Amino acid sequence: MELAIRIHIEELPEGLFLATSDQLPGLVAQGLTITEALDIARDVARKLIEARREREGPPKLPDAGEQQDYTIVVAA
Repeated sequence: MELAIRIHIEELPEGLFLATSDQLPGLVAQGLTITEALDIARDVARKLIEARREREGPPKLPDAGEQQDYTIVVAA
């Protein structure tokens, strides 16, 4: 089963990237690049979901096919 989780990426003053998610409390990951932060966030999310599934049952998150968010950057 694949789940869709929205991830927020923030660049820290030190030049690192911090990944968090409002949908999955406890998800915090940090990387040298956005890609690295997202890769680490994916691993953390997998572990959080696994742990919560054991305690609370299946997570209440949308399936990957149900939701797609995109960000576009526009010069103004």
